[in-house]
Amino acid sequence: MSRAHRTHSDESNAAVELNPLFSRPGESTLFPRFAMPDGESLPGTAYQVVHDEAMLDGNSRLNLATFVGTWMEPEASRLYAETVDKNMIDKDEYPQTAQIETRCWRMLAGLWNAPDPAKAMGTSTIGSSEACMLGGLAMKRRWQHQRKAAGLAVDKPNLVLSSAVQVCWEKFCNYWDVEPRFVPVSKDHPMLDGHDLDEYVDENTIGVVAIMGVTYTGVYEPVHAISAALDQIQERRGLDVPIHVDGASGAMVAPFLQPETVWDFRLPRVASINTSGHKYGLVYPGLGWVVWRDAEALPADLVFHVSYLGGDMPTFALNFSRPGAQVLLQYYLFLRLGFAGYKSVQSTSRDVAMYLSSEIGAMDAFTLWSDGSDIPVFAWQLADGHTKNWNLHHLSERLRMNGWLVPAYPLPDDLSNVTVQRIVVRNGFTRDLASSFLADLTKEVEYLDQLTAPMPSDGAAQAFHH
Repeated sequence: MSRAHRTHSDESNAAVELNPLFSRPGESTLFPRFAMPDGESLPGTAYQVVHDEAMLDGNSRLNLATFVGTWMEPEASRLYAETVDKNMIDKDEYPQTAQIETRCWRMLAGLWNAPDPAKAMGTSTIGSSEACMLGGLAMKRRWQHQRKAAGLAVDKPNLVLSSAVQVCWEKFCNYWDVEPRFVPVSKDHPMLDGHDLDEYVDENTIGVVAIMGVTYTGVYEPVHAISAALDQIQERRGLDVPIHVDGASGAMVAPFLQPETVWDFRLPRVASINTSGHKYGLVYPGLGWVVWRDAEALPADLVFHVSYLGGDMPTFALNFSRPGAQVLLQYYLFLRLGFAGYKSVQSTSRDVAMYLSSEIGAMDAFTLWSDGSDIPVFAWQLADGHTKNWNLHHLSERLRMNGWLVPAYPLPDDLSNVTVQRIVVRNGFTRDLASSFLADLTKEVEYLDQLTAPMPSDGAAQAFHH
């Protein structure tokens, strides 16, 4: 069993044992695993226990599964250490951090071509999942206001989205009683592209979600085509349906690498956009952003005015107290890189992704699903008829033995018979590392191709949670 597959069910009931070399005279060298110790320990002892346990995790730089940033400059790490105590919700005690938060989402509003960034609305969040929830809540509340004003029922809201959406949208629909209407992906339509929307949209549709960077394959959904399809529906049926763009990854890539692609507030139907500061925003984990095109897109009754520690603070969030340090890290990067710097970093990641995809696509064993030309993410499947002795789950396990985390998982419903592997190229994954990965990939494929009988299939992971 690999370390990445360890769970709480694998842990024994034994205590955590500390090497006597790290303890002080009179200190215990055993700590209960699931109960609070009876007494104190010295800082160095507690540090050593946690440090040694954390070493059992994988190497984050070799994790090609995650979108989340794993590297920042020493200056950023120093700023992080200096500001870990700041509470983002406490705008009275930390007014400068609050101002910097506003500067950041105003910059994003401009980057995403809001008609008037000064009149846009926005907030930071813990991540894109919270940002998506807030975008969805705003769509639902606007729909409720419109229906109530017309004297119509508000008990059956629905949301139209691709079956390839990130799981946070399924959570949103479940938690807030919204019917999800999934448009299935297929070989002809591997993403939501505006086809057949007539069959899914009705008077109870609160909005349509478009994805800039599908989690499974890294490709952009054509927001302009989705918007055009909704324009036609409005002309024929009188239904004015807004779009929320889930730009968890792509909203921090497309403005720099594909500025000609129209996906943002240039489309009047786009009401809100979210992104992850901790993905291609390049910040350490724990930061998302959501921006609405104007105040009309964010109903005022969703914003709470809280009296806290002597100040009045407007807030629209699912969390209350949360870290302010990541917001400062985002501002640091905006100042540090600017538009040209972000373009350079994202271009480098895309170049590495396309180098990798071209090499992998040239191998007889594989067929590409995408090439990393949108966001620096691509996926491939086992070539039809290549072998019956192994599958991509086996290859994933072989790569894990070399330290590489490359998931294998089925595509969404209607394509769930297709298993793919995916690589996410992030800042810090260099061409040299990519070459090392290719060498290991080639070695493991050659090993598997030499098998004279099928590998056992029991225990192979059948799903990947995004």
